[in-house]
Amino acid sequence: MEQIRQRHQFVVVGYVVMPEHVHLLFTEPERGNPSLVLAALKQTFAHRLLRKLRAETGTHTDSLWNTPVAVGHVWQPRFYDFVVFTEKKRFEKLRYMHRNPVERGLVLKPEDWLWSSFRHYAYGERGPVLVNETRKAELSIRIS
Repeated sequence: MEQIRQRHQFVVVGYVVMPEHVHLLFTEPERGNPSLVLAALKQTFAHRLLRKLRAETGTHTDSLWNTPVAVGHVWQPRFYDFVVFTEKKRFEKLRYMHRNPVERGLVLKPEDWLWSSFRHYAYGERGPVLVNETRKAELSIRIS
């Protein structure tokens, strides 16, 4: 994702990479358009992953990746876009994205999902993808 961000020159506001889809809140790219960005992101990752998995496991091995390897795709087939005009909607979308791994039962807390911009907002940590949004979202973390 970081390579795609640099190549297409857009600002990442937030992201969450899930097993079969990605949430990406970003500005209009300077090179290309949002459809091109997402196609490049999904294709680049899928080609690398499928090549690696086929070499390691083959298509006959019983594993989590059996179906994606056998059918030749990793991601959900299409994407849904939504234009964010207000700060309220921006915060709402970031909250939804960051809570997605919790809602899916993958982790107990958003900060436990490493493939997300949550830790950038909550703790100021830099993750694998540069969140280069200049405005900080106000996050509240509940201690349970």
